[in-house]
Amino acid sequence: MAIEQGCYNVKLLKVYMRRILLVLIAVCGLFAKEGIAQDPQFSQFYAAPLYINPAFTGASEFTRFGVNYRNQWPSLNPAANFVTFSFYADHFLPNVNSGIGMIVTTDREGTQGLQSTSIGLSYAYQLKLSDNLVFRPGLNVSYTTRDANFSNLVFASQIDPVNGFDPTLPGDPAVGANANLNASFVDISAGGIFYSRNLFLGVAAHHINEPDQSILELSDTPSNLPMRVSIHGGYKITIGKGPLRKDLTYTHAERSITPVFQYKSQGPFDILDVGAYLHLEPVNLGVWYRGYPLKKFTSTNAVGDPQVFPQNEALIFSIGVTTSDFNIGYSYDYTLSELGVASGGAHEFSISYYLNFKKPQRVPRDQWKIPCPKN
Repeated sequence: MAIEQGCYNVKLLKVYMRRILLVLIAVCGLFAKEGIAQDPQFSQFYAAPLYINPAFTGASEFTRFGVNYRNQWPSLNPAANFVTFSFYADHFLPNVNSGIGMIVTTDREGTQGLQSTSIGLSYAYQLKLSDNLVFRPGLNVSYTTRDANFSNLVFASQIDPVNGFDPTLPGDPAVGANANLNASFVDISAGGIFYSRNLFLGVAAHHINEPDQSILELSDTPSNLPMRVSIHGGYKITIGKGPLRKDLTYTHAERSITPVFQYKSQGPFDILDVGAYLHLEPVNLGVWYRGYPLKKFTSTNAVGDPQVFPQNEALIFSIGVTTSDFNIGYSYDYTLSELGVASGGAHEFSISYYLNFKKPQRVPRDQWKIPCPKN
């Protein structure tokens, strides 16, 4: 009798779990149809050059490797946590005034949530307009896969009435039969930058082809990834001379401040990063604001009354170290939105390394590079 009752409970649990799963899939499908998805973002956008604009490919005029890591809202429930990792490498070809590179980006939403992986190839051409002005157009073509990662879920078919959960048992075949849990697509991005010795200004358009990103087959309506447009720039201001460098160059350490900004628009979302970086060689210090207070959003309080808030997202602080051939940086996002400090903000790390295969000595300090902060 006990075994029969146990079997009945397992069958009932299986019915409930299947209904809940289908409801979740339907809800995800509604969100996807409305196109509310938003690309991952890096607070240290200046340290993710190929991610924000393919025109930065080869801009260092050397061989460069870089890594970016971001952990957003680590104090919230793991299901609400966002982790993004990016690796890039690029190389400058002086004989053809071109830069080539690659970038690999992974993004995970929650411990059992949606995971995306993108592998892209970039190209940029360097055109010298005058003795003090350069223009670089760039193009990126990437291949992206998205997976709902339902392999971490426990299905009723994996519950043994006697021994409990058995991971060796197969999952619910109805899931595979009724829904496509992964998707892949080709993505195209392009951009351009103007820069001089102290100024840079760029614009980029990602997802130009607006590919269908849906992992569901609940309807024939595609879920197109909205195009992301960004404008970014900065200007380096020299504020004095530091002590003489101890590298036999008889030059002074750099002392400068660089105001920078980045505006992004994707679907219904608009965001602005604005701030400044202080470079006291070899240390970099930065502070800036992220938000878009011109656009308001409405929420409901505990008693059901609507409330209107400005779109303030975070106040960001950063610190980094720059040497002749590598840069490392850390930043922390202090949350200004309704999530508050309890969310844990966001922690971000970046590192880049430069190689010069032509000469065994270190990268020349007076090499003309885009005047971004050097992380």
